[in-house]
Amino acid sequence: MKADRLISVDVFRGLIIAMMILVNYPGSWKYMYAPLVHSDWNGLSPTDFIFPFFIFIVGVSIALSYSKQLTAAISRKEMVKKILIRGVKIYAIGFCLHYLPDFDFTKIDLFGVLQRIAEVFVVCALLFIFTSWRTQIYILAGILVGYWLTLCFIPTDSFSAGTLEPGENIAAWIDLLLFPIKTIGIHGWNAEGFYSSFTAIASGIIGMLAGRFIVDQKTSEHKINWLIVVGVVFILVGYIWGWFFPINKKIWTSSFVLVTSGWALILFSIALFLIDQQGYKNNWLSKIGVIFGSNAIVIYVCADLFETIYKHTGIHDFVYLGLINFGMTELNASLIWSLCSVFSCFIVGLLLYRKKLFFKI
Repeated sequence: MKADRLISVDVFRGLIIAMMILVNYPGSWKYMYAPLVHSDWNGLSPTDFIFPFFIFIVGVSIALSYSKQLTAAISRKEMVKKILIRGVKIYAIGFCLHYLPDFDFTKIDLFGVLQRIAEVFVVCALLFIFTSWRTQIYILAGILVGYWLTLCFIPTDSFSAGTLEPGENIAAWIDLLLFPIKTIGIHGWNAEGFYSSFTAIASGIIGMLAGRFIVDQKTSEHKINWLIVVGVVFILVGYIWGWFFPINKKIWTSSFVLVTSGWALILFSIALFLIDQQGYKNNWLSKIGVIFGSNAIVIYVCADLFETIYKHTGIHDFVYLGLINFGMTELNASLIWSLCSVFSCFIVGLLLYRKKLFFKI
């Protein structure tokens, strides 16, 4: 890795990927500790922060990477080509992972975590190289306000304006208007659906603006203080807005964007201060973060592949049910299996890191 790379970005990204794996691969979905479960609908659980934090750091990474490319006078045409190719690759990987472990090719699922990451990456990267930071702020405000107006003030023939129930809201209605129901999901709506991708892009834009600010501002104390101040303001405004437009991850509401981005700004600023300014790079937490973060997408894919292998070979049942048979509670056995999944991926990340193999999909 390059010497001038911000280690805090890799640490932040890596710890988020580790948390994603922890919550996505329990021993049993019926037995999970409450903090590791998404909110049923409105509200926030600790797990609800994980995905928007990753989207935020995607935005930060875009600003850091493409600032260097623009400074190096790389042609925008070449940059656009690489952005689109990378976006298609990430989307395609996410699309194909849907077919694990059953390989049921009769179903078509257009949406998912990697698909949303691909969408946010492509749109934000193009915005970064073709628009100014002021234009990006206008777009951010337009998305947040526009999303609020459409979800809260536009009625349909199926429900009244302001209805924000599962499957009965403008986001789900637009998704079903544009895509066949068989591509949406078994519930008739999808948490990573099309319309809510706009506010996910807003989360990416906030990360991108933070990354641009880090690049432009030379005084470290100044930039960290301002990032924290903006983070606090976002949290306060988000919670106040949440009184009228509920904080909701599944439809990625505007209040959800502000609250989660505010916390991302604060925590990332702390990481930036401790790791890149104060030099706390060699502690075990930073090292784990770097190992996961250096090949984040590859490790995320490995988690899905491991889960498929473990279930088809009986390893999952041997460990999970074996722990229960030894007297462990279902909750603890489920958590132990999640930790095993994280550890399996850590081994892959460690091997790649030691071999200095860094894959940029």
